[in-house]
Amino acid sequence: MEQGSCALWGRDPALRGAGIPCSMGQGSRSPWGRGPVLHGARVPCSVGWGCCAPWGGDPVHHGAGACQALPAPPRAFHHDRQSQLCQLLPWTQHSPHVQLQKNTHYDLYQKKDYLQECIAAEGASYRGTRAVTEKGIPCQHWQATTPHDHRFLPSPRNGLEENYCRNPDRDKRGPWCYTMDPDVRHQSCGIKKCEDAVCMSCNGEDYRGFVDRTESGAECQRWDLQHPHNWGQGAVCPGERRYGLVGAERRALGHPCGAPAHAHPAADAVAFEQCGRRDERLQRKGRIVGGQPGNSPWTVSIRNRAGVHFCGGSLVKEQWVISTRQCFSSCDADLSGYEVQLGTLFKDPGPEDPDKQAIPIVRIVCGPSESHLVLLKLARPAVLNKRVALICLPPERYVVPAQTVCEIAGWGETGGTADGSVLNVAQLPVLSNEECNAALRGRVKESELCTAPLRVGVGACEGDYGGPLACFTHDCWVLEGVITPSRVCARTDQPALFIRTSLYVDWIHKVMKMI
Repeated sequence: MEQGSCALWGRDPALRGAGIPCSMGQGSRSPWGRGPVLHGARVPCSVGWGCCAPWGGDPVHHGAGACQALPAPPRAFHHDRQSQLCQLLPWTQHSPHVQLQKNTHYDLYQKKDYLQECIAAEGASYRGTRAVTEKGIPCQHWQATTPHDHRFLPSPRNGLEENYCRNPDRDKRGPWCYTMDPDVRHQSCGIKKCEDAVCMSCNGEDYRGFVDRTESGAECQRWDLQHPHNWGQGAVCPGERRYGLVGAERRALGHPCGAPAHAHPAADAVAFEQCGRRDERLQRKGRIVGGQPGNSPWTVSIRNRAGVHFCGGSLVKEQWVISTRQCFSSCDADLSGYEVQLGTLFKDPGPEDPDKQAIPIVRIVCGPSESHLVLLKLARPAVLNKRVALICLPPERYVVPAQTVCEIAGWGETGGTADGSVLNVAQLPVLSNEECNAALRGRVKESELCTAPLRVGVGACEGDYGGPLACFTHDCWVLEGVITPSRVCARTDQPALFIRTSLYVDWIHKVMKMI
């Protein structure tokens, strides 16, 4: 699937989307990709499970309790995240008379065959828009019989539309077309195979392209799924490892996370290029309630106009901090004069502190209402170094295994248990939601994550809110939770609740990309 946060609006009134109740099975493999959105009749649906329409066969929609055939196979559907409505659509963002508009409230799923400009195998499934041959001759429309008469006439289901290159006879040379040159009947379009359309350096550890098939043509499994192959990995550091999944085979292609690639001149040059890394030599002993002073280079101090610390946050991109909604009066709060401070261990660093970075906040973006998250855009990118680093985001909907020991960090109240003038760090073991529900009498939501209570009284308090619950996974620190306000600090008889970040990773990426 290919995904984005946009809407595709059909300018031609003849272009209409057919609405369906959708339900896409979790873990299902699909030729669809998330992307922009298109509009037509809308009906309730639930995106995230396998669609009631058989994508590989005749499309259907529900009407009067029965399934009815649609006039043409769907090429896309879009999902309105607010109203939970979606619809099948017979066009994509590349179709005539269609306009693409960005919109954070929509997800568009489009068939990859209609978006890719390279081919797999002989390209029989290619549905791109190339319309000239490899020699530059314009292609003849498939419905036309001049200048060349032919037998490959278009139908709603064979993909022979406009004058686009196609391969209806599975020619080994790939997609071709009849040409507009009376002296040249047909010619190959010279479309590259996907594996030849990209280039890599070294072992490909820095590759960020879109090839999604192995050398043998097998479709790759999504990284955020454990089906059909349960590969046992959770959050994976950028560049850590990549697998080509062919049958039961797994082949590692990259370096361990953080190992210097041959393309880099020295290890120092890459030590802090990736998220979730810190210099453990800076870790010290000391305390949050029951905590110890330590090094958390992605934890930021959010300050009001008077320069007073009031909440924490986590640096997820050089110009973006994530925190909690409860730290701010509203989603339209005037934050002029507010700033974040990074790179210092001190709650009130002096002006001579060489590591301190103070950056104004220029925008606040509230997340979905149930998330209680906010993203803060900074006036300029933070400078990454040994004291300022990004924390990794987890895979979408990732669940942290129970008993994973994670860290909270902040400059909040310590209740006299620690030095309140420095950044304090404490460790807490993750509790499964089943165990947490038993302890809290079923009050835990899917959007929440629990840590077990400790008899010594360790936990977050006022001033820590918005800060990270960071878990060390596959050699990376990952932002699995965000600290939220609680009635009592560091309770010894009840689990602590955090916002589960993985449920909102898609929203986080969209906001950072679009704003």
